[in-house]
Amino acid sequence: MKIESIRLKNFKAFKEVEIKNIPKMCVFVGANGTGKTTLFNVFSFLKDAFSDNIHIALNKLGGKKGFQEVRSRNSTEAIEIELQFCKDHELPLFTYYLKIIEKDNIPLIEKEILTYQEHEKNQCIVQLINFSQGKGEAVINEPDKITNNTELRREKYDLKAPDILALKGFAQFDQFPTSKAIGNLIENWHIFDFDIQQARIERESSYSEHLSIQGENLAMVTEFLYKRHPAIFQKIIEKLKQRVPGISEVDSKITEEGRVLLRFKDGDFHDPFLARYVSDGTIKMFAYLVLLYDPKPHPLLCVEEPENQLYPKLLYELAEEFRGYARKGGQVFVSTHSPDFLNGCELEEVFWLQKERGYTVVKRASDDEQITTYMNEGDKLGYLWRQGFFEGADPL
Repeated sequence: MKIESIRLKNFKAFKEVEIKNIPKMCVFVGANGTGKTTLFNVFSFLKDAFSDNIHIALNKLGGKKGFQEVRSRNSTEAIEIELQFCKDHELPLFTYYLKIIEKDNIPLIEKEILTYQEHEKNQCIVQLINFSQGKGEAVINEPDKITNNTELRREKYDLKAPDILALKGFAQFDQFPTSKAIGNLIENWHIFDFDIQQARIERESSYSEHLSIQGENLAMVTEFLYKRHPAIFQKIIEKLKQRVPGISEVDSKITEEGRVLLRFKDGDFHDPFLARYVSDGTIKMFAYLVLLYDPKPHPLLCVEEPENQLYPKLLYELAEEFRGYARKGGQVFVSTHSPDFLNGCELEEVFWLQKERGYTVVKRASDDEQITTYMNEGDKLGYLWRQGFFEGADPL
């Protein structure tokens, strides 16, 4: 499943925003301060809330002020997040809704609802879970296809605390397949914020299948792919050779002290050299290839400004690599300040953010007639953005 729509209310810069018909690959552009990072914060917040609780998630995002800092400025209303999930824009449609309030300086889940819609025109919308402040009910006999509400059986439950997601509890049991599926999606979302310096440091040997958020386990994942998925690893190396002239091999080596070294070999030299001597661009391109050729793609991958440290001519191809990842099953959200990256994007994939009266609004490039006309005539989105056709979204 993928995210079909997002609705936010009183979440930081998003006073009230709805994004519908979201494609498998989404690219967000906008001036600094318009909310691109905040949009990704929604996913990290929900992931933190799922693994811990909303109190901890709010403090991670808003610091000591928590709820007050996350809620939109000048707002006295609740924070609302609603996500809809489906497969390729088709029914059934699953809707997860979360409403958060603060009472006596303590954040509470005022409403948490998970619904299932099998038919068009809202003919059959079933509330699978419905909780408020730690108390609620859930359907305990979910069939493959729900056609009659009267056949459903519900039971009441009390959660341990009013700041815990009911979804978190029900997702642990096969008895609640929808909750389990949505919980599995949230748990495996990946917000990638690569730190090149972290990737250069020699680490103690350990087992890693997926790149971490900052990529400090790059050498371990390289070793895993080399040993367990040699065909994929070789494809990564071939791609790297095409994009970084001179690089002929990449491997990892475990030292006698048990540390893992990431090594690159230049075809002009006999001996390989360590990651700490490789250019930022080479390390970053290799890390992105390792990320995007993961044998088990994340259901959602969020990446901020992938263009940093990369040669502009590589960005068009990098956009193609992100699209390939989405086609393999992992939805991709990317924010960028690069017209070169945007030139590699398709019209339906691009959204732009701008401020109106202090809050962020989201616009879809394909809804703009002028941009659509130019694209149909063979123009590129990056050039149009640079020329000012994305109102309020200055690329500079």
